[in-house]
Amino acid sequence: MNGDSNTKVLLVKRPGTGMPDASLFKIVEEPIPEPADGQFVVKNVYLSLDPAMRGWMNDVKSYIAPVKLGDVMRGQTVGQVIASKNPKFRVGDLVSGIGGWQKYAVADGKRGGWEKLVPGFAPTLFLGVLGGTGITAYFGLLRVGLPKAGETVLVSGAAGAVGSVVGQIAKIKGCRVVGIAGSDEKCKWLVDELGFDAVVNYKGKSADQLNDEIRQACPKGVDVFFDNVGGDILDVALKRIRKGARIVICGAISQYNAAQTKGPANYLSLLVHSARMEGFVLFDYIPEYPLAIRELGQWVKEGKLKYAEEVVEGLERAPEYLNMLFTGANKGKLIVKLADEPAQFAQARL
Repeated sequence: MNGDSNTKVLLVKRPGTGMPDASLFKIVEEPIPEPADGQFVVKNVYLSLDPAMRGWMNDVKSYIAPVKLGDVMRGQTVGQVIASKNPKFRVGDLVSGIGGWQKYAVADGKRGGWEKLVPGFAPTLFLGVLGGTGITAYFGLLRVGLPKAGETVLVSGAAGAVGSVVGQIAKIKGCRVVGIAGSDEKCKWLVDELGFDAVVNYKGKSADQLNDEIRQACPKGVDVFFDNVGGDILDVALKRIRKGARIVICGAISQYNAAQTKGPANYLSLLVHSARMEGFVLFDYIPEYPLAIRELGQWVKEGKLKYAEEVVEGLERAPEYLNMLFTGANKGKLIVKLADEPAQFAQARL
């Protein structure tokens, strides 16, 4: 195609305990692929980094197969079709799918969730509020949490890409929303910019202190707890639930790098309060993605749903950037820029 090459980040080693590091990966340069019949080639422009990637590195049974050693690390991208032998995807189309940690991806449109971008939005939104994180928040809260107007919704990891959308949807639905976050700056953003009713900063707090602060922030108790963190925060939140509460298990970022996962000691609160705790995965709702994207997009256009993005540069530094999610160093949805934007990206925003 041209003199450029395809930079790829391969997973070559399984992580142990603790945060992943660069030794798990190998960076290789290969020729840009050519499409076979039915295929198309995407030049990836942006790559999403997500906490779930930590689990995909482990060779364990989960909701999705682990990344095989020697394969390109899995990840969602947005980019532009640059070559095609597939009539449904034309050269120039802007698309999103599981393009992986690489500059160019070959796809067939049947696997990897490849979809054309809806015009009228910044393409990066399809990695965040209109992509996997926003859709996760939408179905996790509305289908599993089942919030009702006037109820109290507590969200852990509230300043994260998923949690921040959960809280805003809960406000749209007429709930009182309390967030748990890890810095005064993030707590201020949640209240001042996103409209949360109250926040709790968990950093440096004992379980008893956290329990007291959640009690003060949720004086009537918690009707819906949307958990992205697990560990001690989940345990404390279970003390504060009301009768008929719904606990939504979306993630457990505090446990992903631990040697042994810590389960809740206060699970009997579910019995005492006739409550329900339920996990879910995004793929449960694939047929309904267009519904979620339409409604999320409408809220964005109306100014009811705000978002924050942190765009960093350099595919080679993706392993380093990933750990920002576990230290809380990122400020918003974490996205890696892989290439300069084509002109069509600006046009897509119109």
